[in-house]
Amino acid sequence: MGKKDGKNSGKKNSQLVLRLDKDERDAFVDLCKEMDTSAAREIRHFIRRFMKENAPDD
Repeated sequence: MGKKDGKNSGKKNSQLVLRLDKDERDAFVDLCKEMDTSAAREIRHFIRRFMKENAPDD
């Protein structure tokens, strides 16, 4: 049965589109593959870390 309690089910439901130099993008994707990770995973990790480090103090 699926979760219906409003918690994040882990599914991604949004996209962020950005433009990069092709060589830079290819080098990033290749490096991620060499490190046994994905470009998307590393970008998500960067975004989460960036938000945590830069969130305003409550």
